[in-house]
Amino acid sequence: MRVLGLMSGTSVDGIDGVLVDFKGNPSKPKWKILNTVSYQYPSSTRQKILQVGQGLKINSKDWFELAEEITELNAFAARNCDPDSTAKVVGCHGQTLFHRSAQQSKRGGSFQILLGSLLANILNQSVVYDFRSKDIASGGHGAPLVALVDEALVGRLGGWRGVLNLGGISNLTIIPPNTGMDKACECLGWDCGPGNSLIDLAIQKSTDSSLMFDQDGFLASQGIPKVEVIDEWLKDPFFHLEPPRSTGREKFGFEDLQKRKKDLGNVSIEDLLSTLTTFTASVISQDLKNLSRHKKINLIELLVAGGGSRNLFLMKQLEKQCVGVNVRNINELGIPSQFREALAFATLSWWNLIGKKVNPKHITGANKAILFGVRVDP
Repeated sequence: MRVLGLMSGTSVDGIDGVLVDFKGNPSKPKWKILNTVSYQYPSSTRQKILQVGQGLKINSKDWFELAEEITELNAFAARNCDPDSTAKVVGCHGQTLFHRSAQQSKRGGSFQILLGSLLANILNQSVVYDFRSKDIASGGHGAPLVALVDEALVGRLGGWRGVLNLGGISNLTIIPPNTGMDKACECLGWDCGPGNSLIDLAIQKSTDSSLMFDQDGFLASQGIPKVEVIDEWLKDPFFHLEPPRSTGREKFGFEDLQKRKKDLGNVSIEDLLSTLTTFTASVISQDLKNLSRHKKINLIELLVAGGGSRNLFLMKQLEKQCVGVNVRNINELGIPSQFREALAFATLSWWNLIGKKVNPKHITGANKAILFGVRVDP
């Protein structure tokens, strides 16, 4: 079955689209990527999304027009990825504008802006969207959802395998081995903390948006990370919460960046970026150490995906800090790093169409098996 997946993540850099052909067992499918497309948001749209996500108050007319604009941009990306409309269904995540972690006294919340019925009618194709609400209604965090399909797409090894996504937020999937006593274990997953969010915001603010990200981590590589400050940041209670755990730009956004810049004092842009990039790697490394300490799970491999996988300085920091783990780019498995999340939502949309439910208890914390997404027909 051909499925088109569309994804725009917390980096808010644009829309990734992937056209996939799925065959066979849904839990261990044979799949082939037929086409990909990456469409960059217009700068005005990106700025609007970031401002609203950081708390800018807008009226109902502006809300509707933003939803309409994002829907039309997704339709444009879909047409470019699948010009002949060969996909049986289009899975579209929409754009996250708000995320609230689930707590004991308060349910989680997550808001993705998209007009699903409008998209279905523009494309004249069935659309699956609103992937997170059922999970949240069932007591889950609604994230990280990509972890739900990693085992199906990546597979198992002879030891524990990790998949790390470095988007605006970083998240981990932990896949059990295919042999031994741990074979019967469940996949685990959680949001670690900042991925590229603080790094990108820092360079944008420091260069008045003439640079949107640190290409290859070059500027960070020229600086010296303030390790003693990072050690203090790692004591944040959020980083020591037991999974399931989720977060967003609400916690690791502009206000958080300002606090961290204050902690660092008057430092160069190179030292600032070096510290923030090393901090991202340190959060992930600390999670893996806690995983070993508390659950006796030790990874033999960590596959890295997302925009941050192109940051060479960040990758070197991960290799340095994740001792004994083979850190490599997920591209080496034939999964294009940039399109992993779009591929994941294509998979969830395929599962929705064939009625395959998923039990996300050990990833999102939801209390029952869920058919992810809401389907609308033109």
